[in-house]
Amino acid sequence: MFSLIDLPYDFNAYEPYIDARTMELHYTKHYQAYLDNFNKAIEGTEMDNDRTLMHIITNISKTNEPIRNNAGGYHNHTLFWGMLVPTYRQHEPQVATERAIEKSYGSVDNFKTAFTKVALSCFGSGWVWLCRNKANELFICTTPNQDNPAMDIIDEQKRGLPILGLDLWEHAYYLQYQNKRADYINAFWNLVNWRLVDDRFQYAPF
Repeated sequence: MFSLIDLPYDFNAYEPYIDARTMELHYTKHYQAYLDNFNKAIEGTEMDNDRTLMHIITNISKTNEPIRNNAGGYHNHTLFWGMLVPTYRQHEPQVATERAIEKSYGSVDNFKTAFTKVALSCFGSGWVWLCRNKANELFICTTPNQDNPAMDIIDEQKRGLPILGLDLWEHAYYLQYQNKRADYINAFWNLVNWRLVDDRFQYAPF
């Protein structure tokens, strides 16, 4: 059985960029629902005992729709909580990550602009990601609903390991930002956990 990961900070620690009520509802209702439905979907299957979450995600084509949707929702949100830190805990990207970003986008600021543009182009609910492919190259993409770039249903040329991601479902921002997705995306840059991005770029297996 999979379980919720603990948030490293209180719900109000992300204010003023993400309000406490949104964080509380997002974590206790949406994240909890994905977890409950995921555990229910895999109950009695071979994935109920000795499979890691990453194994399920990277072999999602072998599962059914309930597992795909809820495994993705649980996995994506588990990543997302780690990618957020209060402003006072933010750091700049380490040299290796910064150089990789500069190689692909010219500068960190250019990357943020490109990431924002792609996020705004996502129609409806989904996620926007910065990914690393097997050649250690970076690229930005979106996935619909709760899909993830590491899933084996993704076109191989667009498949990669997410090292940074932003939830674009309205439940992630609507209480505070209503339909102003651009304001939510801009606020996100004040909360990025660059240490986790660095770790995933340099050390996470894919």
